[in-house]
Amino acid sequence: MRIGVLTGGGDCPGLNAVIRAVVRRAERGFGDEVVGFLDGWRGVVEDDTVSLDVDACRGLLPRGGTVLGTSRLQPFGMQDGVERARGTIERHGLDGLVVVGGEGTLSCARGLHELGFPVVGVPKTIDNDISATEMTFGFETAIEIATEAIDRLHTTAESHDRVMVVEVMGRNVGHIAAWAGMAGGATVTLVPEEPFDIAEVCAVVRRRHERGRFASVLVVAEGARPIEGTMEMPEEEVDAFGHVRLGGIAHLVSAEIEHRTGFDTRVTILGHVQRGGTPTAFDRVLASRFGVVAVDAIHEGGFGMMTSLTAGEILLVPLSEAVAEVKKLDSDLWDTAKVFFA
Repeated sequence: MRIGVLTGGGDCPGLNAVIRAVVRRAERGFGDEVVGFLDGWRGVVEDDTVSLDVDACRGLLPRGGTVLGTSRLQPFGMQDGVERARGTIERHGLDGLVVVGGEGTLSCARGLHELGFPVVGVPKTIDNDISATEMTFGFETAIEIATEAIDRLHTTAESHDRVMVVEVMGRNVGHIAAWAGMAGGATVTLVPEEPFDIAEVCAVVRRRHERGRFASVLVVAEGARPIEGTMEMPEEEVDAFGHVRLGGIAHLVSAEIEHRTGFDTRVTILGHVQRGGTPTAFDRVLASRFGVVAVDAIHEGGFGMMTSLTAGEILLVPLSEAVAEVKKLDSDLWDTAKVFFA
């Protein structure tokens, strides 16, 4: 067989581990040839490819990012994109295409599958917001990075008896914020699922500092928003892909805390640091398992499916189920996290 692979959307620790696993399973397990598409769906539409084999993938396992490159472009948004993509797949004689991506990339894969494209999805996102899988690779790495940053900020906050506000990624969901906040002993965590009252946040900080030199570290997801009417917010801007531009909520929260409490308050925005660098051992293994099962699925004709971590096993679930809705923060986990708000 001839198999294609692409990585789309934002970069994520573990992408190279998937590529390596796809190539290793295809070449050594079945004698297949693998074609890599550069910059996600753009490579498919524009027929921009690279040949992949086991030798070309040596050293990829611990490497962050993606050697294939990535973008947010999709065939449905490009002129004659779908037909050009179909032509590319036919010219290369592909029997299947492994699509590695998040909600946007996999939604595109679902749409193309409905048009007859032989696709199998692999979920990746540091946000952990893909339904039908317990966890996506990249998430655990992002939590480790955020937790280490919070640990480091605790010491400087305590030295100066100040408030530190840490902004982490999380556009629509608060998985990173909740996990890192709990692991790092955050004073308060703010997530998109639960609009916050800045007056209550300030009250918590004030009570904590009134007990003595108890510095506060607040973790804020970039998509967190206040209850309407409780805090002034700037007008939202939209990017070229229709996404609201996020980032900066920590500065707004910090300014309100300092104004209302008088405590010295500083901001740290982790941003893309959470996406970069070496994946953790867990993410390397999960990505590798996903890649192997994706190739097996192609050989079994499991098109229109996505690999999924379910009760410790890697199973296949329909793409339509996986992208039907964004996976929100588990209510039980959030209730547990709130127990530790100081």
